[in-house]
Amino acid sequence: MPSFDVVSEVDMHEAANAVDQANREVSTRFDFKGSGAEFDLNGSEIMLRAEVEFQLQQMLDILQTKLTKRGVDIGCMEIEEPRVSGKQAHQKATLRQGLDTTLAKKIVKMIKDSKLKVQASVQGDKVRVSGKKRDDLQQVIALLKDADLELPLQYNNFRD
Repeated sequence: MPSFDVVSEVDMHEAANAVDQANREVSTRFDFKGSGAEFDLNGSEIMLRAEVEFQLQQMLDILQTKLTKRGVDIGCMEIEEPRVSGKQAHQKATLRQGLDTTLAKKIVKMIKDSKLKVQASVQGDKVRVSGKKRDDLQQVIALLKDADLELPLQYNNFRD
């Protein structure tokens, strides 16, 4: 019975490379000289540090550009409001991975409401979809691509 998994993953190695590239660009740009602006990747959290809030916006644009060029979907970024304290401004961006239970249940409900002859089940942080026909599975993928979900989805582990 053909099946595939619906997941939301971020390639953390590519994200680390994008953060390194963004750090290099900030260190060489004239408008950031001597400001101590930097990116700090800690697990799946990226901390942006600069002197003023305006620089944080520029740094966020640089980071998003670098992530996009490295193939990391910026739809998975959760950006907090900037915090300014004294001579330092901070902003945290989190790279979200995995499907939380509410989103997984929403995906399963969408698939069941479509009346396609497939079964969908939540398995940890992914949704497994199985059916008798490969065409039905491809229709499910098309349905999920058209849906407006808050996280980017990937479809892997396709088995015939």
